[in-house]
Amino acid sequence: MSTKDWSPSSWRDKPIAQDVIYEDKAHLEKVLTKLRRLPPLVSPVEIDRLRCQLADVAAGKAFLLQGGDCAELFDDCSSDPIEHKLSLILLMSLIILHGSRLPVVRIARIAGQYAKPRSKPTEMVDFEIPDGPVGTDGVQKTQIEKREILSFRGDNVNGYDKADRNPDPERLLGAYFHSTATLNYIRTLLLSGFADLHKPLDWSFSHVRSPEIHKAFSAVIESLQDSLDFMKVATGAVGGGERGGMETVDLFTSHEALLLEYEEALTRSDQGSTSRSFSPPSSRTSTPAVSRSVSQIRVGTTSETYPHSPVRPPRSPKLTESLQNSFSDIKLEKEKDVQPAEKWYNTSAHFIWIGDRTRQLDGAHVEYFRGIANPIGIKLGPSMRPDEIVRILDIVNPDRIPGKVTLIGRYGADKVDQYLPAHIDAVKATDHVVVWQCDAMHGNTKSSTTDPSLKTRHFVDVITEITRSMAIHREKGTILGGVHLELTGEVNEEGYSVTECIGGSMELEDKDLSFNYRTHCDPRLNFEQGLDVAFLLADHLRSKRRGEEPKDILLSSLRGRTGQPQK
Repeated sequence: MSTKDWSPSSWRDKPIAQDVIYEDKAHLEKVLTKLRRLPPLVSPVEIDRLRCQLADVAAGKAFLLQGGDCAELFDDCSSDPIEHKLSLILLMSLIILHGSRLPVVRIARIAGQYAKPRSKPTEMVDFEIPDGPVGTDGVQKTQIEKREILSFRGDNVNGYDKADRNPDPERLLGAYFHSTATLNYIRTLLLSGFADLHKPLDWSFSHVRSPEIHKAFSAVIESLQDSLDFMKVATGAVGGGERGGMETVDLFTSHEALLLEYEEALTRSDQGSTSRSFSPPSSRTSTPAVSRSVSQIRVGTTSETYPHSPVRPPRSPKLTESLQNSFSDIKLEKEKDVQPAEKWYNTSAHFIWIGDRTRQLDGAHVEYFRGIANPIGIKLGPSMRPDEIVRILDIVNPDRIPGKVTLIGRYGADKVDQYLPAHIDAVKATDHVVVWQCDAMHGNTKSSTTDPSLKTRHFVDVITEITRSMAIHREKGTILGGVHLELTGEVNEEGYSVTECIGGSMELEDKDLSFNYRTHCDPRLNFEQGLDVAFLLADHLRSKRRGEEPKDILLSSLRGRTGQPQK
């Protein structure tokens, strides 16, 4: 499908899933007009650099680690939460790099992951209402009444408070400015040595209850520290600045592109314009093309233009006009011959993805995604037919650009063997070069047995889906290029990690969930569980590098004594 008939707004002619209905259309348009005039959050140069790195992932020359919050909150735009998230991703990538000896491409679900799709547009909630008049003792009796209200769709749509569920266009501006502040702080941290590998690592495994896991983790860290000490000497012992540098890393941003009005407003052309279909005409008179070409080649230069040139008499007006026209004709012909095709970039993030609920082939989201130059992700679940994968790849990547598309499997530990092999076979039969990634979170969500109102995930299911995906790809002769995880390094005031997922080296149980359950959306791996995944990945990738079978000691220990997935 050609992109010639595409524009940043062509999605508006297609049916759209997960749409947000704003009551005040004029207010929405005022906000979008403001967004169209604001600077981009990321640059095309950065976006293209990520696409090149993802091409390496597709070829097995790098590993992709993508992770972060299920849904960011505006209140989390603060130094401590950002540092905690960043440090976890950096430490995980360091462990994976050491085991795999592959560069790690780091993409965070950050600086824009403010919206969430919901299975239902509304939900039933309890409201406390007065029950009769105030008693003689001055106490008002109350009763609980269930009411249907709009679901919480994320901070860039509505509020989590039950009284703040109407979509508010101003929250789109809030998303932009909170993303800007987050990005600015991330860049500041990375440029200030936050990711310097020469800094001493404070590794603590006091949370690890299993002696076997404690021993395995300690052995990896001892080897890793030896490697870092060697590099410290090899690079000059001053931060690595003299010989190639080990002081900073690339870290890219990502989010699910749900709100297409917002994404469209931040879609910019590489030829300098913003979204043309909605940009109002400039109030200033533009310089005619001929005058611009003349100013660039400086016809009629004098000693003021070139101070070291001899003074020469001015040309006659007719000669100057003739030269201007000639130079303009030459420039126009040259532009006609070498003018590159226009590219459109979504500058709200380096990487955006289509969710499992919005990937309809004839839908608005696929229409929007097919025209942007960013690397993109597509979620694949059990409901995705193999032929649909091929059709969507043909639509969004007709030029077969390596690194352009990442296929993100989210099947569930109990379904990955059933669906992933056929999906791999379908793509192998084409000439598409994709990145295969495992989202081991979204297919493994369950309800707590202690408190059914809480959602949770069993760590054993997460690692089972990852390891089975690796094995299936190995059998098919393809490469699992990376993982996609919902995780956080967040801690409470006492310094304790969140307790939202069951299991891992902390051996969290269902009854522990309420201790520090903080998510407003889906449960996330905590700091320690994130490192558990990193150690497991490093162990598997190290075995692959050495041509050995993965050792099952760590996997069995993390699964529990039975060594079987939990039901």
